[in-house]
Amino acid sequence: MSLYVASLNSGSNGNCYYLGNEREAVLIDAGISCREIEKRLKRLDLAIDNIKAVFISHEHGDHIHGVSALSKKYKLPVYITEATYRAGNLQLDANLLCKFKTSDSIEIGALRVTAFPKRHDAIDPCSFVISHQSVSVGVFTDIGDNCDQVRTYFKQCHAVFLEANYDEEMLEKGSYPLALKKRIRNGYGHLSNRQAVRLLEAHSGPFLSHLFLSHLSRNNNSPEKALQTFMSASLAANIHIAVAPRDRETAVYLIDGSKGMGVNHLSGARVKSDSVQLNLFNRLPD
Repeated sequence: MSLYVASLNSGSNGNCYYLGNEREAVLIDAGISCREIEKRLKRLDLAIDNIKAVFISHEHGDHIHGVSALSKKYKLPVYITEATYRAGNLQLDANLLCKFKTSDSIEIGALRVTAFPKRHDAIDPCSFVISHQSVSVGVFTDIGDNCDQVRTYFKQCHAVFLEANYDEEMLEKGSYPLALKKRIRNGYGHLSNRQAVRLLEAHSGPFLSHLFLSHLSRNNNSPEKALQTFMSASLAANIHIAVAPRDRETAVYLIDGSKGMGVNHLSGARVKSDSVQLNLFNRLPD
């Protein structure tokens, strides 16, 4: 009755999230290369043979870059909607192509992967909740708005990879063209730090133990800014809040339904001493 989770990379340069039990796992998105996925799993002592499927949230390159090579090399089924498959111009083995709808719930061994539609500037975007028995973990990135679906599923999760893409002041004062700024914050782009905090404060369940701030913008946010915003949240003291880096993996976390704050490892998974693990109780690295 637990899930082991890790971000292998999170940001506009690539997104990939590992979630599984002791025998089975799935990847949500494969936006970094097959080689990088292999290297990061190895550093965490996560067996790639445990991965049974890859689920794709939408067609943008930072979510699909490595999926074709990974699927081909390891004969991994890829779950993707018809519209996303077409829009992504992917070439997947027909025997490994598994099409689904954004309202489907799919069983992968003892895991259940529930998809739901979201607001984002893609053809058929969705987010996912991965469950093992009574424990559920959400992957909610590339979300333009805290819509009813996001709020409903957020309440059900024991842990969430939650988008905190931009700091509103940094975006406003930054060098992006006005049209791009509007696209980011128009309700179909990305969530700001403040929007993510509002979701946490208004719609988290009492059993939420871990929140991983994800898909941070390189130009319009920083780990320090994101964490500072979350420090003001009334619930923050009871939740382990960490930043999912944009250039390396996180530790492996055990989500077991308790409110424990520690990092746990699957099968002796290692975490490099220079791994970026930021939380509200640790000093930020120089």
